[in-house]
Amino acid sequence: MELLGKKVYRFLLIFALLMFQINGAYSIEENFVEPQENAQTHLDEVQSAEEIQAEFDKIQSQLEGAKEEEANPFDTAVQEENQELQAQETAQEQVQTKEPKAVQETQAQETQEEPKEEKRPLLAGEYYIKEIEILGNNLVEVNFLKSQMELKEGYIYNKKEIGKDLNNIYKTGYFTQKIKALPIKIDNENLKLRIIVEENPPVTGITITGAEVVPEYEVHSIMNEIVGHPQNIELLNASIARVQELYATRGYILARVVDVYDDPDGVVNITIDEGKIEDVVIDGLSKTKDYVVARNVMMRPGTVYNENIARADIARLLGTQAFGDVQRDIALNPETGQYVVTVNVEEQRTGRISLGVGIDSASGFFGSVGFGENNFRGLGQKLNLNVMAGTGILMSDDSVIDEPNIQAELSFLEPHFKNKNNALGVRAYIRHFGSYQVPLAIEQKIGAEVNLAHRFVAYKNLSGSISFGVENVKMKEGDEAGIRYLYNLHRIPWVHRESQLDDGFYVKLTPGLTYDTRDNKTNARRGVYANVTLEEAINVSGFHNSYGKLTGGIKKFIPAGRKSSVVLSARGGGKINGNMPEFAAYSLGGPYSLRGFNISEVGTGKGFMTGSVEFRTPIPFIDRLTTNSFLNNIRLAAFVDAGKVFGGTLSNTLYDKPEYAISAGVGLRVFIPGIGPISLDYGVPFTNTSGIDRKKGFFTFGMGDMY
Repeated sequence: MELLGKKVYRFLLIFALLMFQINGAYSIEENFVEPQENAQTHLDEVQSAEEIQAEFDKIQSQLEGAKEEEANPFDTAVQEENQELQAQETAQEQVQTKEPKAVQETQAQETQEEPKEEKRPLLAGEYYIKEIEILGNNLVEVNFLKSQMELKEGYIYNKKEIGKDLNNIYKTGYFTQKIKALPIKIDNENLKLRIIVEENPPVTGITITGAEVVPEYEVHSIMNEIVGHPQNIELLNASIARVQELYATRGYILARVVDVYDDPDGVVNITIDEGKIEDVVIDGLSKTKDYVVARNVMMRPGTVYNENIARADIARLLGTQAFGDVQRDIALNPETGQYVVTVNVEEQRTGRISLGVGIDSASGFFGSVGFGENNFRGLGQKLNLNVMAGTGILMSDDSVIDEPNIQAELSFLEPHFKNKNNALGVRAYIRHFGSYQVPLAIEQKIGAEVNLAHRFVAYKNLSGSISFGVENVKMKEGDEAGIRYLYNLHRIPWVHRESQLDDGFYVKLTPGLTYDTRDNKTNARRGVYANVTLEEAINVSGFHNSYGKLTGGIKKFIPAGRKSSVVLSARGGGKINGNMPEFAAYSLGGPYSLRGFNISEVGTGKGFMTGSVEFRTPIPFIDRLTTNSFLNNIRLAAFVDAGKVFGGTLSNTLYDKPEYAISAGVGLRVFIPGIGPISLDYGVPFTNTSGIDRKKGFFTFGMGDMY
């Protein structure tokens, strides 16, 4: 009886301590639960009172230490020593990591990896995890949950590691905090680890409110990824961020998801504020009329703010040359939830008087004087008068007479004629120069034209133009003795000279189309620029010299490296009707067609075709040395040109022009604000010209872009 009493006393003492420890310290269960068939109580073992007291003291010490440990919300630390005593009755709990038997699950099978640690025998109270069982999951796959755990089947059970694993499972965002780990003893070496989870309510659908400028189906394509899964705040926030990024990439930088809530049936409702404009305010005007600025601003009240449109508006305002600076400010009206956009402009002096000197292959050394007003009457209109006198064509061959080049031009531009998509230009001009198409002749032109340009709204990169003009052309001898010598040398009857000097009073109609996708008008790196024009010229003084010709060209800009580009160019044209006089013929040679040759040195004819490949790059490391925009806009170039004329004129025979040519060289491109690009090229011809094999290079100067 005494022995039986000791056993009962010992059992009750251990049971009471165990219940106190479990119920008083932890919210997540981690008790060894033994199946009934495996229960082992060992109550027949006898211990002395001293042994019982020692075990009691040990349990009490461990209990106090456990209260001081820092645990995560799912710490499964259960009293080690209490389990150690219970192991003599049922099982022991103090466990450390065993040689892993990691489970890597695929879609159809499970494979095992080599253990991460060296295999060692079990210590007292340690157990292998023979099986991991997960309960409570409906939509989340078991394989996914196991992948979040460090402990695997075959590992040694460790209470600290299971605490971390439960926290990792919770951090996936699919579950509530009601997560439990329950170790179940199988035998003296193995246990089954049961993980009990509670999924968040599932997302059954998505509703979108407020999506207008971005199609609703595109927003759904992002948000629908969370449908069919338990609610997960992290994935929801990530999807919302992707929706806002979708808006931002299209310029709608003010768009925000402003409300998210779920219905009892699991439908998540998303409300989007796309960022509508309440008002557009123009500030800073003194001379310029308000409507001049307003017609260049595409932002409108009631529309959704778009940064790309705002930038285009600023570029248009700067392009009027009436303003030195243009900025935009955006302010939220908290009462309406909409935005007020303020366009701040800084007017600049728009009138100018210019005096200049320069050099050009077509004009030689020249001097110029000009007057310009870029904001005429405060209406954004442009009025310019320019007069230039030059020495004559520079670096020309013997076919061009040495004659001063005199030009004068008066022009007017209304950039918004009737509406914002139309521009009206008017110009009148006088020109006197040595003809570079009719040998040893002097060419005089007096004319005027009206040009109407239109930008197609439906095709933003396409614009059209049509011009109506009159031009009186006078051709006269410049060196009759010289040209007679050439006629005699080639045994050509002098009567043909009269047809070379055909001229007259012409009425011209010239429609054209331009397609432009360049990313930058100054130094393009990507995009396409193409144009085509049809010129119909009726000679009022003699219909037999009326003609029509069609001309077109295309440029393709291809990025090369970080800042360089390759430019592929092709151009061609030809007579399509009538009798085209020689002064209207196409010519090859010079800075605007084939570099490395004199103007018209390759030949003139009724048709032509040219091609060019050019590599452009900034001055190396210039952006690291200075922030000066002028220097940063300079480009170094290397090029290859080729071309041929068809239906050659009499001039080609008189001067033995080859009518085809290939050249290569290097050059410099300098962009000057208010003037445009200036080109300096050094080309080396690969073909003979005028019977001379020129092996050295040749400089050409040009204003404006080639083609």
